[in-house]
Amino acid sequence: MKQRDLFLLSDAALRDVIDRIHPDQLELPVPAEWARTPDPTLLDVVAAHAYDEAWVPDVLAGRTIDEVGDKYGGDLLGGDALESYDRLNDAATVAVNRPLSADDIVHLSYGDFPVSVYFEHAATYRAFQSWSIAKLVGLDWSLPPELVDLLWEIVLPQVDAWREMGIFGPEVPVPDDADRETQLLGKTGYWRP
Repeated sequence: MKQRDLFLLSDAALRDVIDRIHPDQLELPVPAEWARTPDPTLLDVVAAHAYDEAWVPDVLAGRTIDEVGDKYGGDLLGGDALESYDRLNDAATVAVNRPLSADDIVHLSYGDFPVSVYFEHAATYRAFQSWSIAKLVGLDWSLPPELVDLLWEIVLPQVDAWREMGIFGPEVPVPDDADRETQLLGKTGYWRP
């Protein structure tokens, strides 16, 4: 299932970036649209991703929000935010690698979907967030080529519909000789000259 590969590559990219964050950088302010908290910091973003990772095993097991309840309420990061994120990411990766069918139905906060669609949604969020966080903290980092290829194949055909839903911003022109990653970032509104 290509969508599973897309998820795993996106999730690994996000972890790679989060693992490069210096603890002092967790207090950096981030754009308001990156988090649901007022005056968000990078720690708020990592906490949101930890929450998202924590849910993966239950989502893939077919559990509903009501069945899970407040299991993931409160602080999931504890005293070591980056190590806690890695632990939750490890559990999510194990769950994603279990036998699954693309047509298995999962129950999300915004409806019921085939697992393949869930993987597309979650992967897209992770992939572009990894790039955004890398730029925020000043990393010399690029999306892995295999991930760019799968985003190009799976996500770009849906870019206009997702743009209408507010997932992506307007397309940004890129140089004619831009590499594939830059073209992808331009088409999804992420690239900045």
